[in-house]
Amino acid sequence: MPSSGVPQRVDAVRRFNRFFTRQIGVLQEHLLKSPFSLAEARVLYELAHHDDTTARQLGAELGLDAGYLSRMLRGFQKRGLIQAQRSKTDGRQTLLSLTARGRTAFAKLNRDSSIDVSGMLRRLPDDVQGRLIGAMQTIEGLLSCILRSHRAADMEWVVRRHGELYAQEYGWNKEFETLVAEIVAKFVRDFDRKRERCWIAEQDGVNVGCVFLVQKTRTVAQLRLLLVEPTARGLGIGARLVDECTRFARQVGYRKIVLWTNSVLHAARRLYEQAGYKLTESEHHHSFGHDLVGQTWELTL
Repeated sequence: MPSSGVPQRVDAVRRFNRFFTRQIGVLQEHLLKSPFSLAEARVLYELAHHDDTTARQLGAELGLDAGYLSRMLRGFQKRGLIQAQRSKTDGRQTLLSLTARGRTAFAKLNRDSSIDVSGMLRRLPDDVQGRLIGAMQTIEGLLSCILRSHRAADMEWVVRRHGELYAQEYGWNKEFETLVAEIVAKFVRDFDRKRERCWIAEQDGVNVGCVFLVQKTRTVAQLRLLLVEPTARGLGIGARLVDECTRFARQVGYRKIVLWTNSVLHAARRLYEQAGYKLTESEHHHSFGHDLVGQTWELTL
């Protein structure tokens, strides 16, 4: 991301936050004219959707400060909304659940929330509602996706998903999966942590993408095995993975990144073009059970 654009993007995010919190009534002291704040309503929601849970689990799921959550839960107990009991399997744990009064309170809050959102949506035409939901899903997908370094268990997933997806989408045979397995095995065997990386895109604890950057020469890196799961496409994950390769390559002193792909992989080729890669060579070949056009792309750093 160019540094010159950071202040404007920060301002845009903050402007959206101000707009959306006003739309959903977060600035009001109580949510939906109920006796509960937004944070209290969120905790009630989690309790209503767990048969039993602990304060520690609630804090981890919601990212709430332990002290703040503890005070909130004590208040719920005083109001007769929750009950606490020792776990029968682990006496060190205290399990929390809603009482009958708590379930009644949550049911009203949940019903009022649905009515409120329905009212907001009814003000919009059907096609605009669809665009709104799509935009929300995009925001959720982008913010819930993290890029992390690889773990040993990821390597099997990389090989398997490449084989499965390319067979489903392009009809490529086992020859391709064998090639991926060879690339992965070499990466694991010769891994240079100072000059090479594998990034895994993870969403809600599930792998949804990957890319490798390996050393070709002391000055040239090679981008390999870019993949994004179909369920995660359209969220910018592929571009993030490609950008991460560029950032790391510059950081460690490479002067160029090269990659090899095939002309039928249109979405990947668009990502490379958008990142500044230039097509330098094309050749016809028969691989993976098909006649293909292989392409070499380069990015000068």
